[in-house]
Amino acid sequence: MTPLPDHDWPELLPGWVWLCGAGPGDPGLLTLHALNALRQADIVVYDALVSEALLAWAPQAKHVYAGKRGGKPSAQQRDISLSLVEHARAGRRVLRLKGGDPFVFGRGGEEAQTLVQHGVPIRIIPGITAGIGGLAYAGIPVTHRDINQSVTFVTGHDQSGEAPLSLDWEAISRASPVIVIYMGMKHIRPIAAALRAAGRPASEPVAVVTTATLDGQQVLETTLGTVEADIATAALEPPAIICVGRAALMRQALDWQALATGAGPRNLDPLDLGRPAESA
Repeated sequence: MTPLPDHDWPELLPGWVWLCGAGPGDPGLLTLHALNALRQADIVVYDALVSEALLAWAPQAKHVYAGKRGGKPSAQQRDISLSLVEHARAGRRVLRLKGGDPFVFGRGGEEAQTLVQHGVPIRIIPGITAGIGGLAYAGIPVTHRDINQSVTFVTGHDQSGEAPLSLDWEAISRASPVIVIYMGMKHIRPIAAALRAAGRPASEPVAVVTTATLDGQQVLETTLGTVEADIATAALEPPAIICVGRAALMRQALDWQALATGAGPRNLDPLDLGRPAESA
């Protein structure tokens, strides 16, 4: 096993739980702190979107699946949280491995709070969240000085699993030129309708990225008015990250995976600024 670079790496002690982000999918996006944790853990409690390749980096550990997928049989959150407490109290070195970042729509805050309330010591290891890393793999920057000075991340469902219509879509629409929606495919019809009702034009660019950062990644470039129909036509399946706003246009120039195969950029000036990018 290749050693980690020289550093004062923290030790995962018996009775501790480390809540760790696994990144958006590509194993290469895992942090070194996460790799250090994988090498020490006695037990890895992992989510549905965690790559199997990452589990192979912890051959000494017991691997326990605790995935939650919308519309499919899933473990109850209370049971997951309390199982972490039980493993820690049994003196195990526990790694809770969650897709993306544990504190970005990952319920990591709830699990961490449960552990602290039960007197279990914890460490938090951030990960690259799909709303940034997944879009970057599609060639979409979530911020660009010619487009936005703010970006809003929203979940595509509420606690009951329904569309998050309690959100103040008008305020979000006014304040944020770029909106990134997690887990939004199931409810894209009411979400898109809410955004249009809040003043976003039907012509607004939208990108839908599925299986982001992995070999099966697909990217749909569409608009707010046609996104639902286009998702159906393309037969896309979750998991997906959805970007609403002119940032989605930047893929026309920055689709770096296509460029790496020898394809040329589709549009060197996707924002139609009429000037070189370096003159901004």
